[in-house]
Amino acid sequence: MERVFSGAQPTGNLHLGNYLGAIRNWVALQKDFECIFCVVDMHAITVWQDPKELRSNIRELAASMIASGIDPEKHVLFNQSQVSAHAELAWIFNCVARIGWLNRMTQFKEKAGKHRENASLGLYAYPSLMAADILAYKATHVPVGEDQKQHLELARDIALKFNNDYEVEGFFPQPEPLILGPATRVMSLRDGSKKMSKSDPSEMARINMTDDADTLAKKIRKAKTDPEPLPSEAAGLEDRPEAKNLITIFAALTDSTVDAVLAEHGGTQFSGFKQSLTDVVVTKLAPITEEMARLNNDNAYIDAVLAKGAERANAIAQPILRDVKETVGFLNS
Repeated sequence: MERVFSGAQPTGNLHLGNYLGAIRNWVALQKDFECIFCVVDMHAITVWQDPKELRSNIRELAASMIASGIDPEKHVLFNQSQVSAHAELAWIFNCVARIGWLNRMTQFKEKAGKHRENASLGLYAYPSLMAADILAYKATHVPVGEDQKQHLELARDIALKFNNDYEVEGFFPQPEPLILGPATRVMSLRDGSKKMSKSDPSEMARINMTDDADTLAKKIRKAKTDPEPLPSEAAGLEDRPEAKNLITIFAALTDSTVDAVLAEHGGTQFSGFKQSLTDVVVTKLAPITEEMARLNNDNAYIDAVLAKGAERANAIAQPILRDVKETVGFLNS
């Protein structure tokens, strides 16, 4: 079976955008692939993290993945720092990748901003670690969004150069991107022109995965809209970002399309549509929220899942890493 690797940073305050943009898609992949899911805590510290919060966020992300439908018995779920192959292979890849390749990475420029001289070396070398994440398991496929396509291309370049430099044709595969249909871009409930974000100062701007049913209903009821009724066709959503956002959320959670939602709800006022949206959101998210709350109160279980997942990940990665070290010329006992 083909192997998928995918990871997410434990940054805390998971929201609907994280669920619809990534986690829900991972759940679907379990039917057709051997899946390795990773909480990439080593990537998280490319910017400073409070240690206590980081530990909590690692557990929360793992809990959200399990609550959403990731099966840690059938597939592998672990946190990155428990498997040393990631760091070891990343160093070897730092010596394979070229400075010019990393200089072209646009995400570093965006994250470092005007103060890139003060950014960590880890933030700059992040793509080499991402390549190691994937190739430590010889993953054949990686789910990617627009912001990660460039990093996957770099992983492919590193794999090819390693194979060529050490004359081991085909040792590392060329991992293929998994494009999982149109991306669900979830926007702020207070400003439809901005992405839903954990850093927004207003709690009313986002739907958190930890919100209870009453909070979900309140946030949707108070979501910004406009005075016009809903259009009957998607073209009518142009220049109506808040309306488009709510319709998009409804369509994503019901596995429908914007056109299909508008065919059913076109012409109605927002007051009626918001009630329908509330029913959908609560039906879909409340069970996940409740299970997350239960799991977040059971650190021993989450830690055991991650430890067992790390053992299984090590069993895959260590033989590959041994072969890499032999190929490079390291002396191993």
